[in-house]
Amino acid sequence: MASPRSAGMGGPFDLRAAWGMFCHDIALWQFFGHGALMIDLAETGECVGQVGINHGPLFPEEELGWFVYEGHEGRGYATEAALALRGWAFETLKLPSLVSYIAPGNVASIAVAERLGACLDRVAPRDDPKDRVYRHIPP
Repeated sequence: MASPRSAGMGGPFDLRAAWGMFCHDIALWQFFGHGALMIDLAETGECVGQVGINHGPLFPEEELGWFVYEGHEGRGYATEAALALRGWAFETLKLPSLVSYIAPGNVASIAVAERLGACLDRVAPRDDPKDRVYRHIPP
């Protein structure tokens, strides 16, 4: 969260802000029954990113978000993890929809949203008016 790669999420962040985001991820599980999960490679156990359902006062709607660490892009990890978590959210939590807030220049995340079949929702509420919002609906 301290690197330039976090720019699409409002970063880079200092230690205090990054710690707050980490605590938010953990608290979501207690407050809402969902939150963030790490993306680990089955073969090695190496952590290559994160996928999560964000909610609470920082998000207008439940958000399906993802990121992969530098050097692990383009291998389908974000798509696979987001697809699995989204399926769980719709089946188990019975959420009516999810959104993904994506910075306009984040072409990799836009491609993930489109691979997942999410549709651009131009009227969805958003904190950052520049964000593109992709809507995910249950099958």
